[in-house]
Amino acid sequence: MIDHVGLKVADFSLSRDFYSAVLGALGIKLLAEFEYDGVKSAGYGVDRPSFWLGSGKMQRGGDTHVAFVAASRAAVEAFYTVALAAGGRDNGPPGLRPHYSPDYYAAFVLDPDGNNIEAAYVGPEGGRP
Repeated sequence: MIDHVGLKVADFSLSRDFYSAVLGALGIKLLAEFEYDGVKSAGYGVDRPSFWLGSGKMQRGGDTHVAFVAASRAAVEAFYTVALAAGGRDNGPPGLRPHYSPDYYAAFVLDPDGNNIEAAYVGPEGGRP
């Protein structure tokens, strides 16, 4: 349903490095990076960029929530650990969120701009086949 998502970031290099580390824990890679009309952009994905960072003046920081798919509970835990090591702030440690779904396992971290990012896995403990 969604083709792509983009976030404006206050410090492009800091956010690019943060997301490269954090999304790398989920198997998501930096696939494109360019500058056009003074705006720096970085695109992340698996087979094509679908999550974008852009430099520029933010209207309001920290009011965005993005959830990334994780392949297992272990991947959610890796995302959380890497995010904190890369400068993210805890916004909910890895664990079940049964109020969403009985098998909803997620972790929440605030990125350098205060946006709430999540890694979520819905399924049995072992992961997807």
